[in-house]
Amino acid sequence: MRDRVVFIALLLAGCAIAGAQTPYRAPRIPDNTGKPNLQGVYQAINTANWNIEAHSTEAGPLWQLGAAYAVPGGVGIVEGGTIPYKPEALAQRNENYKNRLTSDPEIKCYLPGVPRGMYMPYSFQIVQNPKHIMMAFEYDNAVRTIYMTDHIDAPADSWMGWSNGKWEGDTLVIETKGFNGNAWFDRAGNFGSDQMSIVERITPRSADTLNYEATITDPTVYTRPWKISFPLYKRAEKNVHLVEYRCVEYSEEVIYGHLRKPGTPGPAR
Repeated sequence: MRDRVVFIALLLAGCAIAGAQTPYRAPRIPDNTGKPNLQGVYQAINTANWNIEAHSTEAGPLWQLGAAYAVPGGVGIVEGGTIPYKPEALAQRNENYKNRLTSDPEIKCYLPGVPRGMYMPYSFQIVQNPKHIMMAFEYDNAVRTIYMTDHIDAPADSWMGWSNGKWEGDTLVIETKGFNGNAWFDRAGNFGSDQMSIVERITPRSADTLNYEATITDPTVYTRPWKISFPLYKRAEKNVHLVEYRCVEYSEEVIYGHLRKPGTPGPAR
């Protein structure tokens, strides 16, 4: 009887060990620093570019486009469900949404900002060395430089802000400030101001995925800090690489069309 009890105890212990998940350890970058190798081409698979909050499907902004540009529903990436706007900021977000066809920076091919560039429906590439980590985005040829050494404050405000990074174990931690306050988070008009600061945490969770989190703080717009999170997927197609998305020439008519000399024909449709 005693031997049977011991056998069952060992069997259960073995099952518990087998069922325990060993934390994923990413390959090391070949530069003798021992840091995780995050390099590759990645893309988010979600509907956050339409609205980072949970949202239902709805018709697109122009009925003439039918179903082709309808808004896909999504569960959202905001932890807790909704962004904690101050009342006046919520009113501004709603006004942004009403005027999205003329006000959304994406329509005019302005730089996407942070964190929007991380979940737009386009690929981006991570390249790293001990001093810098670069993120090159297909959309608008946008580029982020994360400074891993020689941290300084932002020399000037900009669309993408100024990013200083560090490693906490296998997690890349990025603090970004120095925004110009013009970027939106999505096509629904969610936004931050030039006082916004963002702390991102990027952690390898498998050979083909990264876990992305960002805590957003802006006391002029929100009642408290809030967080978004979602996975990033590594593109695995043969010969995968970024493809140029020439949105500047696509947006020239939107930005400068009103300056055309009267009587001059517009672009062919």
